[in-house]
Amino acid sequence: MPTFITQIRDQTGTVRSHRITAHSSREARKLLRNQGWVVYEIQPVRGFDWSALQKIDLIELFTPVSVKDKSIISRQLAVMVGTGITIVRSLGILAEQCTNPKLKKALATIRNDVQEGINLSDSMAKHPHCFDQLYISMVKAGEVGGVLDDVLGRLAKLLEDTARLQNQVQSALAYPLTVGFFAIAIFLGMTIFLIPTFAVIFEQIGVELPAFTLFMLGVSGALRNPLILGGILFCLILVAIAYSRYYQTPNGHLTIDGFWLKLPIIGDLITKTATARLCRTLGSLIHSGVDILTALEIVRNTAGNQLIAKVINDSRRDVQGGGMISVSLSRSSVLPTMAVQMISVGEETGELDHMLMKVAEFYEDEVEQTVKSLTSLLEPVMIILIGLMVGSILLAMYLPMFKVFEQAN
Repeated sequence: MPTFITQIRDQTGTVRSHRITAHSSREARKLLRNQGWVVYEIQPVRGFDWSALQKIDLIELFTPVSVKDKSIISRQLAVMVGTGITIVRSLGILAEQCTNPKLKKALATIRNDVQEGINLSDSMAKHPHCFDQLYISMVKAGEVGGVLDDVLGRLAKLLEDTARLQNQVQSALAYPLTVGFFAIAIFLGMTIFLIPTFAVIFEQIGVELPAFTLFMLGVSGALRNPLILGGILFCLILVAIAYSRYYQTPNGHLTIDGFWLKLPIIGDLITKTATARLCRTLGSLIHSGVDILTALEIVRNTAGNQLIAKVINDSRRDVQGGGMISVSLSRSSVLPTMAVQMISVGEETGELDHMLMKVAEFYEDEVEQTVKSLTSLLEPVMIILIGLMVGSILLAMYLPMFKVFEQAN
């Protein structure tokens, strides 16, 4: 029997590929629907088609759809739908103006689907590389409630805030990483190329070398030895592979993510960022009309940290059993106590979505302040480290010169 490759949406709302064996595509579609799945595409598996390689657009293939791209089209779509422009025409305008090739192609396809009578959310679900479960769930809630423009506006705000948070964290990490990279490059360059030049001079002079200079000459010789350098690189590769393998295991993923949260400064920044994103996402979903269990599932899948995802999953299980989110969160020390208390107040007053937004705003401001403090702290620290690295090499090279001058005097 032939094999078919299909794109389906299962009972959890996840869009994925699935292989099935059947006598015909009609039978395959029937079998999939009997399992409660929505079938989007179904194609027979054939031999490799070399001509298909010519149709691949490499720019489209390797151009990701950023959060900023999605926030822009969400804001524009919200404005156009809110002013009375039809969804089909709005999507057509967006497809023409979009500069991201992958998103442009997806918007054009979605426009055609909507024109044929397919719901906007169902059509977007066919493009998981552009629209995730969070995006699709909010759009679907907007369609059901008849407030698509309002939901798209909130979705744009959510994506804009997410992009701003990402930029703040990236800017905090970019400076030390860049300076650290150049510092290491300068240190290695001076150690490998400059120190050997001085070593020849010292040998010609015949001066007795201090212990620190001998140590630096040993380091230089080791770095210039192919066997030693190759061994160091090999060990680093092994460590990276072992780390990657361990991180892919459930226990390893949980342990490493928990370790990052416990770091003195970085852990605090990660926790505040995750809290802001969690509350903003959950509040937006609930306010848009998504039921609490589905909203918690989406937040769990987009948590970005396995330990936080576990806490959210425990909360979802408690809510499913009739409990409250805040009670479950209070049993864990992962999220800040103040955030949990504010969520508890929101549940008691029936204003959970609004309280979640307030918590998100508070911790977004906290992230901004933490980033500023971290940047101001790292600047002098990095300058001192560079000075120590370069100064140690210069000191090692000039100590013998000072001894020569003393002997000459």
